[in-house]
Amino acid sequence: MEDIRYIAIEGVIGAGKTSLSKMITERFNGRLVLEEFENNPFLEKFYMDRKLYAFQTQMFFLINRYKQQQLLNQGDLFSEFLILDYIFEKDKIFAYLNLSADEIKLYESIFPLLQRDLRKPDLVVFLQSSVDRIMHNIKRRGRKIERNITRSYITELSEAYNNFFFKYNEAPLLIVNSTDIDFVKNKNDLDLLVEEIFRKDRARVEYFNPESRG
Repeated sequence: MEDIRYIAIEGVIGAGKTSLSKMITERFNGRLVLEEFENNPFLEKFYMDRKLYAFQTQMFFLINRYKQQQLLNQGDLFSEFLILDYIFEKDKIFAYLNLSADEIKLYESIFPLLQRDLRKPDLVVFLQSSVDRIMHNIKRRGRKIERNITRSYITELSEAYNNFFFKYNEAPLLIVNSTDIDFVKNKNDLDLLVEEIFRKDRARVEYFNPESRG
């Protein structure tokens, strides 16, 4: 664990990235940094009308993620064990999925300027799950802001995430097939996943397909 001081957990909405981030933080007494999605005043409107509210939603997220990520460059944080429930680069997944061609041009003129000086994770964990499981998780947690999320949008988003992480090379990557495990309710599943995350002899990119320990 000594060589891993900064872990970022990623996944589609409802994949469990925030839950896993909190559990790892609690287990190892780390410092948790969560994406502040609930502060975006456009998000609920975006789920009702993607085309109309995509640009406002995207730019609000981009600036807020940048401000939050800047704090990770502070000297005292380098000595702490950090866990985040997102990576900065994931902003581009949503941009390419939701913005028009003209909006993308503007976005592309801004994003590289913000990205270049940000700290990279020691490990990124991508929770890859089926659309059925994600929709189940979204329904189960029942957030008001997510009530207008459609299955078609989650399908699009899942495909975009899979394509993004297929090409991802910014940091060491662990892709976890989390469809058939429940690390929130099943301690054995959580132990299995934590063991894999902190395994010593890992390649730069690995795929983990666990089976539930029941």
